[in-house]
Parts: sequence; C-alpha cells; structure tokens
Amino acid sequence: MSNRKKKGRNINGWLLVDKPEGLSSTAVVNKIKWCFDAKKAGHAGTLDPAATGLLAIALGEATKTIPFITESLKTYTFTINLGSQTNTDDMEGQVIETSTFRPSKQNITKALKKFRGHIMQVPPQFSAIKINGERAYLKARKGELLELKSRPLWINSLKMIETLNNDSISLQMECGKGGYVRSIARDLGIELGCLAHVQSLRRISSGPFNINEANPYDLFKCIGKNLSLDRLLLPLELGLKSLTELNTNAEGAIQLRQGQPLKMPNCKLTDDSIAWVSSKNKAIATVNHKGGTLYPSRVFSQNDY
Repeated sequence: MSNRKKKGRNINGWLLVDKPEGLSSTAVVNKIKWCFDAKKAGHAGTLDPAATGLLAIALGEATKTIPFITESLKTYTFTINLGSQTNTDDMEGQVIETSTFRPSKQNITKALKKFRGHIMQVPPQFSAIKINGERAYLKARKGELLELKSRPLWINSLKMIETLNNDSISLQMECGKGGYVRSIARDLGIELGCLAHVQSLRRISSGPFNINEANPYDLFKCIGKNLSLDRLLLPLELGLKSLTELNTNAEGAIQLRQGQPLKMPNCKLTDDSIAWVSSKNKAIATVNHKGGTLYPSRVFSQNDY
C-alpha cells in the first residue's frame, strides 16, 4: 500500500457555482478543486452538461455534509417543447415521435396537478442510473431499449410560469431527491396527448443554497489558482441546516472528536434522531441520539483551515 498523502490544502467550505451549458458537473468540480488547490472536493447533485445553474461544491470537511444537501429539496426552471418526443427526452436526442395536437392553457394547468405530491417516475433511457453495473446511458447509446423501473418522487410544487408560444411552455418545479425534469416533460407530454421534451433546464436552488449566491464559472477560468478565491467560500455548517443544532462546551467537543459518545440528558430529541453538535459556532460532529446520549457518526476537523 502507498503511504503517499493526497496533495493539496486542507481547506473546508461550500462554493456555489453557476454552471454553464456544455460542461459536465465533474469537469466543474475538477476545475474548482484545482483553483483552490484542495485535497478533496465533491458536489451535491449532478447537472447534465446541457443544463445550467446552481452547482453546490463542497471542499474538504464540507464533503461530509453532502448527503444532507442531496436529500434537500431542489428547484428548477425549465422550458419544454410541445409536439415531439426524443429518445433522450431533451434537445440532445433524436425525435422518435411527433404530434400536431396542442393543448389549451387550461388543459396544461389541469394536467400539472397529477404531477404534484408523491408520484412514481420512470427515469429517462439516457440517465446515469446503473443497470447490472453499467450506466443506463451507455446501454442506450448501444441501441438497447431499457425497461427501467419506476421510482418514488416527491414533487413539492410544479407550476407553469408562462406560455412562450404555441409550441413551448416554461415551468418551475421544486422536488426531492432523484427527480428527473426530462421525465416530467416526457410524461406531461404524454398526459396532454401532444408529446414533449426539455428544451432548456436551470437549477435555481438546492437546500439552503440559491442561484443568487452563485459565482459565475468564468471567474475561475480567469483567475485560476489563487488564494484570493478563499473569500468566496461559505461555512461548511450551511450543509447541516436541515438538522437540529446542539451546542456543547470544549470538553464535550473533545469527546466527540475522539469518537466517544457524549451524554446530554436534557436533549429533547427523539431516539434515533440525527443532529449536529457545535462549539464556538463550529461544527464538531453529526450525531445519532439515543436515550440521552449522542453518538458521533461524522466528525469534522477544521483545525487546519
């Protein structure tokens, strides 16, 4: 085994980037990791190369909070073209069926009601889910017709913003983990009897993060590797906002950082609840609560930052 340590700085925090069209989420993360000379980096939810908008990137210890952002609600604005269905359910694919029928605005509004709340959704043929160990889009590129299983999805809201013309409409959706906007467009088109696919897609929020706080990607292309970029980082604690925060003193912080359980008899959390513990406004650990005792699950080390 190699004893070589990962190169880079121990830098921790969240960076919000407005991803441009044409780049993969992985490519953006790799660029940011290089710019900050960070040891570790990851993102909280993939955007397709054709999509734009908010990409929340975690550096260092903030990567431990990614699962909590991934589980949070996300908001998208998107435009769909009416009258045709493609094999990718967006503009990138080939048209496989067309229709001359166009629904009324009233029919569209009525149909949207069926796509709110708990629904079952079949992912697009060209998606990153794995089928027998291989990505679905790789199989689809070979011409395979996949029988993908439907998956549960929570759609908090779905509304029409405007009708752009007779052939396209603009929508906004807030949904939970695992939602495919392309599938919404496909299924809505089928429900309306006119067929449809996504023309453009933009993510505008993800958990506590908003597109208004995002930095343009071109900024990092221009500046490159530069310590002045550190000022753009947001605290890793923002990734824990969906959890209850508990506070402890210096002694309790040491216990948790050493992986030891911490007794908190006055804790009002129910058993098996997940929370996070802070000390002096810094995250110490995420914990599981049971019988008045906090058991650390992820411990944060921010001393080197």
